[in-house]
Amino acid sequence: MSYRKLWIALGLVLAISFAVLGGVGIKVLNSAPPIPAEVVSADGRVLFTGETIRDGQNVWQSIGGQEVGTIWGHGSYIAPDWSADWLHRECMFILDKWARESGAQNYAALDVERQAALGAGLRQVLRTNTYDAATDRITVDPIRAEAFDELNRYYSDVFSRGRNEYAIQRGAMSDPDKLRQMSSFFWWTAWAASTNRPAGNVTYTQNWPHEPLIGNEPTSSTIVWSVLSFVLLLAGIGGMVWYFASQPRVEAEDLLPDSDPLLGLRPTPSQRATVKFFFVVAALWVVQVALGAITAHYGVEGSGFYGIPLDRWLPYAVTRTWHLQIGIFWIATSWLATGLYVAPAVSGYEPKGQRLGVNALFGALLLVVVGSLAGEWMSIQHKLGNLWFWLGTQGYEYVDLGRLWQILLFVGLVFWLWLMWRLCVRHCKSAIRATHFWRCLWFRVSRSLCFMPPVSCTASAAIWSPPSTGAGG
Repeated sequence: MSYRKLWIALGLVLAISFAVLGGVGIKVLNSAPPIPAEVVSADGRVLFTGETIRDGQNVWQSIGGQEVGTIWGHGSYIAPDWSADWLHRECMFILDKWARESGAQNYAALDVERQAALGAGLRQVLRTNTYDAATDRITVDPIRAEAFDELNRYYSDVFSRGRNEYAIQRGAMSDPDKLRQMSSFFWWTAWAASTNRPAGNVTYTQNWPHEPLIGNEPTSSTIVWSVLSFVLLLAGIGGMVWYFASQPRVEAEDLLPDSDPLLGLRPTPSQRATVKFFFVVAALWVVQVALGAITAHYGVEGSGFYGIPLDRWLPYAVTRTWHLQIGIFWIATSWLATGLYVAPAVSGYEPKGQRLGVNALFGALLLVVVGSLAGEWMSIQHKLGNLWFWLGTQGYEYVDLGRLWQILLFVGLVFWLWLMWRLCVRHCKSAIRATHFWRCLWFRVSRSLCFMPPVSCTASAAIWSPPSTGAGG
């Protein structure tokens, strides 16, 4: 059976997919909301600078980042989305202040007509883009400057005194300067979510989050593309199922070996060395399940575990970070170990030094797992200082581990790739010369598939390559 057309189809799908991803990525970078050099009020007061915004992002990341609420919808549960929360609170501060100036108790006490009038004024204030590219400055109304000062006090209280309903522990951040920096970052994310793009009528975040007070509602293009995306996904799945079902059945008896190549297998030294990987997988799985139970309970009792003040030692940001990272670690460990065990059986070949390489990889794995988990705890507990990004937590969900640990993980995966590659390539060379390669447990149908294991190994290593951006990037 020829797989040439399927290979061409796969190549086209990959080429088109990565072309779309690359094009959208470039568009996102080119149309990203600007971080101004300064944010000033109309009366000339400098509220904060662009450097303050970037430092505020770093502060948020250092205490857990996307494990402590969300920004623009990306992150964890329990705590709110800080962009949406700031935006709504700023709207209500302005509306209530205007209502009191008109003699009412607050905005809710006004009749519908007066609420509509104030709402129109609010949309004018918040959605108008006052960023000046020539001076690299955002100018805001004095009332927005007042709102910033008020909300800075509120968020400083949230993170310094803690909030049980948000599962934020007392002392999550107590430094007044850092708290103001974090408030500046929250303000900027809310500004991008409420300000129209230049010469446009949608915000930098495509009218996200939903905020009817300023007319933040899904655009028609958002709805159309959302529906179209899952329709095309279902159509693609249906097309693949139809194609597979329409093909004539190929009897595989002639391609099967007389006996299973793994039955009666005598493990090689490197295969025996992989056993300890699976003990680590089992241990990590048990710890992840336990952390999942604790993390879920924080949604009910935000500061403890059945009366035990657990957040003093293992706050929610730590347990959720560990829960996600350990899940990734045990999945990755089982993948690495399975590849290292199966590859010699597939190739029938044990390269020189393979056992030493497997043991070295195991030591590196323990270093990354223990080091990254300890660093994440120390960062969230403010024990790493300026080393939080490299040794602690980057604050990105699913990539929480510090940048140094990420680099070491990538190096380990590249080393694993080399261990796998020299086995897979040798097998492919012998498979190409053979009529069919019955030894291959993974691919018994066609010689053309013998290159899939080394390709998949390469992709597994590349996915964890660290980006070029650093802290606050």
